[in-house]
Amino acid sequence: MDADVTDSPPPEPDHRAGDEPRPDTPTPPEPAGPTEPDASDTPDAPGEQPDAPEPTEPTELTEPTELSEPGAPDASDTPGDRNRRHHWLRWTALGVSFLVLAAAGTGWWFYKKLDNNIRTDTTAAAELERYGKERPPPGADNAQNLLLIGSDSRAGSNSRYGRDDGGSQRSDTTILLHLAADRKSATAVSLPRDLMADIPDCLKQDGTRSKAQFAQFNWAFEFGGAACTIRTVEKLTGIRVDHHMVVDFSGFKDMVDAVDGVEVCLKQPVDDRQAHLKLPAGRQTLHGEQALGFVRARHGFGDGSDTERMDRQQQFLGSLVRKVQSNGVLLNPTRLYPVLDAMTKSLTTDPGLNSLKDLYDLVRGMRGIPTDKVQFLTVPRKPYTYDTNRDELVQPDARVLFQQLRDDRPLQVTPAGGTQKDKGDGDAQKRTADGADSSSSDDKPDDPASPSPAPTYPGSNAAVGMCG
Repeated sequence: MDADVTDSPPPEPDHRAGDEPRPDTPTPPEPAGPTEPDASDTPDAPGEQPDAPEPTEPTELTEPTELSEPGAPDASDTPGDRNRRHHWLRWTALGVSFLVLAAAGTGWWFYKKLDNNIRTDTTAAAELERYGKERPPPGADNAQNLLLIGSDSRAGSNSRYGRDDGGSQRSDTTILLHLAADRKSATAVSLPRDLMADIPDCLKQDGTRSKAQFAQFNWAFEFGGAACTIRTVEKLTGIRVDHHMVVDFSGFKDMVDAVDGVEVCLKQPVDDRQAHLKLPAGRQTLHGEQALGFVRARHGFGDGSDTERMDRQQQFLGSLVRKVQSNGVLLNPTRLYPVLDAMTKSLTTDPGLNSLKDLYDLVRGMRGIPTDKVQFLTVPRKPYTYDTNRDELVQPDARVLFQQLRDDRPLQVTPAGGTQKDKGDGDAQKRTADGADSSSSDDKPDDPASPSPAPTYPGSNAAVGMCG
């Protein structure tokens, strides 16, 4: 019996709750695999508490160790930081969006203001459509011919320049501007106001029609406005006018002021009471009112001829073009906007040019033309046979000039010193005629073997300023 008792295995220790293993009892190794407590480890009896979780290594609690580094933000502060960062980003995005919208809105306001400045001559368009069959055919592809008309109406604020006959007006300046198809040159041809021409019957402002007559050229504008002038020019030149612009007095003054004036040089002092102009001799910069008087004056300059005035107008316009093309104007919005504002306020155009986009496309096409290729000349003319105070065309010079423009073929101008005198200059006329005759051969201008020389006329270009 004793042997049986001795050989029996020792009793298993009781691990009920509250019993602690003895210090000398070895701890069995933990089984491999998941360390999560098994369901069998939960207490079997009600009221028994589960064993306290055994301590684990710190790396099993959380993988990041940065939180324990000195100076690191506490985990409880992270949501607030994120909120503040997101809040700042939202306000930044909102501010940028507001600035973009404000800039776009301001740009749109300026665009609409300039666009609404332009007046449209619908009456001329309707009249020209009525006589469409008798008009010349369109010119070379992509070449354009614009008729620029300077209105000398005395109505309203312009009454200081002369008597107002019920708002009547005549074209003080008329220029046919030809833009070459390749946009590498532009030729501005002045048509004298005293030139005798065939004026067709035209629709007048009161709804009646004037009779067809042979009369002074600038009467056409008084009879029937731009439409009558265009029909007269087309009959005179055989060139189809694609677009027209009418520029008034006040608009011209504002344009000059917008570019901070135009520099001129006078050999002698000027005092012309009719033009309200009094200037000393020498180099000086003219602004609005003086500039207008300068281009309109006749009696205070030289022999008081209309030809001399046209030469002066061409030189002044060349200087104005050069000033506008300068980077100080085109690349400076604060200076460009007043120019555009003054220009659009002064314009009355046909429906094809009555928007800022149309004008921008036109100006953009001219922007690349070198100033020495922006040429100015006066149509060849001489004193009218039956009235020396009037003019008539010199042939075949004028005919060849008009043919060159119709065919979009080149022509050249001599320096201003070669300009004809008012009542004819035999040498200048001969030079013009020689140049015109040389272009009348049957040789093709694009034939490299025997190219026809371009006819030459007295005139100037925008690269040569009035002061040299």
